[in-house]
Amino acid sequence: MSLQAPILSPHELTAAADTFGTPLYVYHAERIAWQYNRLTQAFAGCDARFFYACKALTNLNILKYIRRLGANLDCVSIHEVRLGLLAGFEPRQILFTPNSTHFGEYLEAVGLGVRINIDSLPILERFGKEYGASYPVCLRLNPHIMAGGNLKISTGHAQSKFGISVLQMDAILEVTQRENLQVEGIHMHTGSDIKDVHVFLEGLQLMLSLSARFPGLAYIDLGSGFKVPYRAGDPETDVELLGQRLSAAMSEHARATGQQLQVWFEPGKFLVSDSGYLVVQANLVKQTPTDLFVGVNSGFNHLIRPMFYDAYHDIENLSNADGEPRPYTVVGNICETDTFARDRPIAEVSVGDLLVFRNAGAYGFEMSSRFNARPRPAEVLYIDGQPLLIRRRETFEDLLQGQEAVL
Repeated sequence: MSLQAPILSPHELTAAADTFGTPLYVYHAERIAWQYNRLTQAFAGCDARFFYACKALTNLNILKYIRRLGANLDCVSIHEVRLGLLAGFEPRQILFTPNSTHFGEYLEAVGLGVRINIDSLPILERFGKEYGASYPVCLRLNPHIMAGGNLKISTGHAQSKFGISVLQMDAILEVTQRENLQVEGIHMHTGSDIKDVHVFLEGLQLMLSLSARFPGLAYIDLGSGFKVPYRAGDPETDVELLGQRLSAAMSEHARATGQQLQVWFEPGKFLVSDSGYLVVQANLVKQTPTDLFVGVNSGFNHLIRPMFYDAYHDIENLSNADGEPRPYTVVGNICETDTFARDRPIAEVSVGDLLVFRNAGAYGFEMSSRFNARPRPAEVLYIDGQPLLIRRRETFEDLLQGQEAVL
C-alpha cells in the first residue's frame, strides 16, 4: 500500500462532468481499495474479518468491486441481501442485521442461507421456536455505551432502539437455552464517527466477559463507526493503534481461556466516504444584504448530510481553483432551506463554474430522493484511470416509475 492515499484530480473530475453532465456522483475505486488494505494491515495481528456495511452505498458495481477486494457484506434489509447475492457474495459472506423488521424477512433470509443477527428478545424467541438449533444466529447486544459524533448516529446507548440490552442477559440466556439456539456470534455497534479507540476496546472487554456464556461462540462483532476526516485537521479513528491493542487483547484472552475467537468489523463510511465526489454546477451568484449566495443545480435531495447531520463537506471550485477566495453561502435549488455551507471561503465563483463536494461517497446518493420532481444524478466509477458510467442520470420518465394511471 502506498503511503499517500490516491485521489482524483480536478482535471479528472472536470472531464467526468464534461462527459456525463452534472450533478454527478464520482467514486474512485483505488481509494476504496486503499482504505480496505489499510484495515487488513492494521488488524493483521488477529483473526479479523470485514463486512462492508452496504447501507452506505449499494450500487451493484461498488458491491462487486468490494467483493473482489475480499470483503464480506453487512445488510440491514432483505433487499440489500438480494443485492449482495446478485453482486456475487456467497450467502455465508452476508450478515443480515435488520431492526424492527417483519418476521417474514427473517424467514426469507433463512431461505437465502445468509447469517442472521437478531436484535430483540421477541424476535429471538420466535426465531428459536421456528428453528431451534437448526440455524445458527448472532445476537446484537446493546452495550449501553454512548459514542458517536452525533446523537442521530449513536446506537449503543441505553435509550437506543438497537440491540438487546446487556441488562437483559438472564432473559437472553433463558430463551437461547430453552429453544436450544445455536449462538455463533455476539455483536455490538455503538455508533458512527467514533474518534476514541477506547470505545471499541471497552466494548471488546464487555463482549469477551460475556463470551463464556455462549458455548460454541465463533466470533465477536464490534460493528464499526470508524471516523473519517471531513476537513483538514479533523481527528480520525487510529485504526492502526486499535489493531495493535485489539490484537493484544485477543491474544491474552486466548491464552487465559483457550477460546479462539474471530473479530468482525462492519466498515461502511470508512471504505467509501472519501472515495466519493459530488460535482455540481453554479446556477446563480446572488448578493443579498447578509450573504453572497451560490445556488447550485443540486440540493439536499441529492446530498442530505449537511442539513440532516450538520455535516461538513469540503467544497472547491474546479473551474477557478486559483481564484481569490470569497465567503459564499452555498445553497441548492429545491423549495426548502438546503444550505450546504455558510460563509465558506471558496475561490471566486461565476455562473457555470463546476464545484465539487468531497467525501460524498457514503450516504450521499444512497439517501437521495426525487423531491421537487428533480431526478437523481448519474454515478460514475473511476477505475484504472477510466470513468465508467455505473448509473445513468434519471429522466422525467423515471419520475413516473411505479405510478398507475387510474384517473
